[in-house]
Order: sequence, then structure tokens, then C-alpha cells
Amino acid sequence: MDIRRALTPAELTAAESLFDGPARTEWSERFLAAPGHLMLIAYVDGVPAGMVSGIEMSHPDKGTEMCLYELSVDEGYRRRGIGRDLTLALAEEAKTRGCYGMWVGVDTDNEAALATYDAAGARDEGVFSMRGWPLAP
Repeated sequence: MDIRRALTPAELTAAESLFDGPARTEWSERFLAAPGHLMLIAYVDGVPAGMVSGIEMSHPDKGTEMCLYELSVDEGYRRRGIGRDLTLALAEEAKTRGCYGMWVGVDTDNEAALATYDAAGARDEGVFSMRGWPLAP
């Protein structure tokens, strides 16, 4: 397995089977151009097998932390440690960037995700509630 940072929209399009929907060129360009945004893709024999995206978040009294925004492993490649390795690679990138920590929001009944994050050394920091504001029609 080889984990590499995605640098072009073409790389994201080639890995779009790992996303919830198709990768749109304009959104891919915006994501890749934004400071603090990154996507790491795991390749097995040259095939995109998994991805993790992260976004740096900074605050004047806290510094910068990494949010693990999304993790996905193709069904045919699951249970091989790819999710754990992607999570660890993102954490290492966060350290390199000077982040003081990394966090992820995960559904409390998502056993596969919880096991992956635990295997990568995450600690349970308690239950929280998430609220959203749909801004698009």
C-alpha cells in the first residue's frame, strides 16, 4: 500500500468511488487550493483503495488542530488496516503542520469507524451533539 497526498482534480476524480458522490472539478479545485485542506489516498497495486480528508482549524486562543473530515475505504479493501494507516498518516501530517491535536466526529453506533479510530490511538472524549444549518436549497 502507498499513501500519497492528492494534488490534482484528476487524482480526486480517479478516486471518486471512495466518495459519497461524483467528484466535481470546480469543487475539487477549490478543495485542493484551500490552505489547510488535504486529502490522502491509499493505493493498492495502483488502485485507489481508501482516502482520508483533513481540514486545519485555527482559533486565536487554541492554536491549530486537524479535523479528520472524512474517511473511506473501498469495501473490497476493508479489514486490512487501510483506514487505520490513513488516520495515522493524517495525524502525522497534522504534527508536521504544527497542529496541537486532531479530532473526528463519528456516530456512536458506527462500530467500524470507532474500531478504526481506536486502533489508530484515538481516545473517547465523550458524547456530543451536532447541529446543522442547510444553506442550499
